[in-house]
Amino acid sequence: MTEDVHDLVIAGSGIAGLSAAVYAARADLDPLLLEGDEPGGQLTLTTDVENYLGFPDGVGGMELVQRGKSQAEQFGAEFQHGRIESATLDGQPLELSLSTGDTIRTRALVVATGASARWVGAENEAELMGHGLSTCATCDGAFHRGDDVLVVGGGDSAMEEALFLAKFADSVTVVHRREELRASEIMADRVREHENVRVRWNTELEAIHGSQEEGVTGATLVSHPDGFPREKAESGTDVERETVDVGGVFYAVGHTPNTEFLDGTGVERDGEGYVRTRTDETGRPTTNTAVNGVFAAGDVADPAYRQAITAAGTGSMAALDAEQFLETLAEEAQSPVETPA
Repeated sequence: MTEDVHDLVIAGSGIAGLSAAVYAARADLDPLLLEGDEPGGQLTLTTDVENYLGFPDGVGGMELVQRGKSQAEQFGAEFQHGRIESATLDGQPLELSLSTGDTIRTRALVVATGASARWVGAENEAELMGHGLSTCATCDGAFHRGDDVLVVGGGDSAMEEALFLAKFADSVTVVHRREELRASEIMADRVREHENVRVRWNTELEAIHGSQEEGVTGATLVSHPDGFPREKAESGTDVERETVDVGGVFYAVGHTPNTEFLDGTGVERDGEGYVRTRTDETGRPTTNTAVNGVFAAGDVADPAYRQAITAAGTGSMAALDAEQFLETLAEEAQSPVETPA
């Protein structure tokens, strides 16, 4: 265990964490940012970002992350490799146990560990992620004007992705492994009624074709009238395979917030694991969690928007909230303790 007690530790090195680090470093909080197992977060899987303010010609996802890291380091933020495996947050200072074996102590913690998109296990998905394969239609949909694209999933998120992509693509095909959607009826009806969107029932994505140079050029779909065709194919049941020409594939099978290390800490989360943040006395949103000194920013607390620009915004909010908390903590430490008469 290190003997030093940090004023602020930021868990996560995506846009939310980097934004928090810039603000905190400029406030002379000397933040320590833990980079985790995937430095840069989900944005590093995006080749081009066209909707981030200040980059009219677009910017690479990795470049945007590197710029943010350089900016934070310029103001004095410190970076350390390590993932939080468990935390003790029931008193001051907070204690964080890392995957490296280290234990660090801090007065305040910003949780910006993000949410990882679920993949489906299709052949070539690792190679083509960010090269025509995406987990975010609002991020990458505009790159597919005039394309035929696939959306994998059957919930509300998949319906929203399909309807958004229909604004740009020539056609959108929703690939769903069952004969019934999990989406709400109103969202399902909108998809069924859209002239450029169709649903392939009892069908799954087996392989994606293309290269990082060419992007996605096609896909292999597998189907069975009773649904769950990949499972049936693995068990030896005959299934039907078809290769289709598509220019993009979008996964919409959900995200998993990276919050397991908060188990048993008192930090409140919803049923899917996203951190719940609180409002102030006027009802305005903050990044405060149910535990004093712990704040949440970015996708880890945002199942709805999941955009780089919103992550950056909540990252700055978390740094400002943490700064106010630390000032209050210092004031309380300096206040004389009243003794009973």
